[in-house]
Amino acid sequence: MIMSGPLSGIRVVDFARVLAGPLCARTLQDLGAEVIKIEPPSPDVSRFAFPSTDGMSGYYAQQNAGKRNVSINLNIPGAYDLALKLCDSADIVVENFRAGTLGFFGLDYETLSKRNPRLIYASITGYGQGGPWRSRMAYAPTVQAEAGFTENSVRHYGDALTEPRTDALSHADVYAGLQAVIAILAAVNSRHKTGQGQYIDVAMAATLLAVNERAHIDLSDDDIGAEPAVLGATDCSFFVGPNGEQFTVAMSIIGSRTFPAWMRAMRRVDLADDPRFSSAAARRLNYGALHAIIQSWILTFPDMARLDAQLDEAKIAMGEVRSIKELTKSDWSEYWGAVQLVSDRSGGEYRLPGRPWNFSKEVLTPIGSPAFQGEHNREVFRELGVSEPELQRLADTGALVMHKRALEPEIAMKPKADPGEAA
Repeated sequence: MIMSGPLSGIRVVDFARVLAGPLCARTLQDLGAEVIKIEPPSPDVSRFAFPSTDGMSGYYAQQNAGKRNVSINLNIPGAYDLALKLCDSADIVVENFRAGTLGFFGLDYETLSKRNPRLIYASITGYGQGGPWRSRMAYAPTVQAEAGFTENSVRHYGDALTEPRTDALSHADVYAGLQAVIAILAAVNSRHKTGQGQYIDVAMAATLLAVNERAHIDLSDDDIGAEPAVLGATDCSFFVGPNGEQFTVAMSIIGSRTFPAWMRAMRRVDLADDPRFSSAAARRLNYGALHAIIQSWILTFPDMARLDAQLDEAKIAMGEVRSIKELTKSDWSEYWGAVQLVSDRSGGEYRLPGRPWNFSKEVLTPIGSPAFQGEHNREVFRELGVSEPELQRLADTGALVMHKRALEPEIAMKPKADPGEAA
């Protein structure tokens, strides 16, 4: 498939598995790059995430839809040469194995860059390629625990948690994948000037520190906290709307700089004279009483639209607590194309997230269907000059691996925006 978009003409070889690396490569593909995923004989474990049919799960599809797939057994003679040939043709290599793993197979940056000096090679690990933690296993929950993410949740939600717990979403993987995209794009720009590629080392733990907008507080030696909730991000209250809607606001009812906005919205400047609410500290002590006053005021509105308008007038942003399906039924979702329909290769469809950006001068290629393991073995390597007899020999020896479903005819995909109907 000829890709369109700002990265059209860029080839990415994706050695990655599960989430951080595949998400990085998938994002580059969404921007127009051609991505070829290399899968070992023991396939990407995300293929078997629930629900899964014949080695194809929705989890796998979300991170790998549209990539061409080759499967190589590097322990079989001849397979290594195929991998080298493919990397020689690449602009970018992405991998997220434990440090040193691909070096064991002679597919490290030092080896590949001698053959392909323009190569940009990005490695994503928990703690980086060097140092005392380089060999540690790393998954999102464990890195989030090590990097203050879990402790931060316990600290701010206190009694609401009966025991320490991490978020159900894999923030460390996702953020590290996106940070890798940023670094790769910077390296592509540098290559325009120098003609040389480079190596990029991305650590999930360092990523979580970098994206934590409040890290400076914990890193400070000063005793910060004379006045609670000045910024208010951790005091975003929840309320019930006129017709039972649950919603939250992005402005604390406690903070000194935010409480006046609530008084303006409610037309209740007199609240500043109430001793219970005269300072941030007092408002925190009397949080329940203040919340009850605001909740009673909210219930005087006939509907959410008029409440939203009055909050907006006071510069208070609000958001209803919705499920993902509820969001995709909204007018916004239909306008944006927030959900795309993609073939599940079994006669049905996946409803996958659409792209998070639109370009004024670029048309992005529709999201393609996910590939079975080894589906494009012959197609990709024929393009690189490998003869059909040699491909057959490599398949016979097990150097090339192919899932049985990869031999079946392609089921037509439907790369169109979903109107937001419930699945």
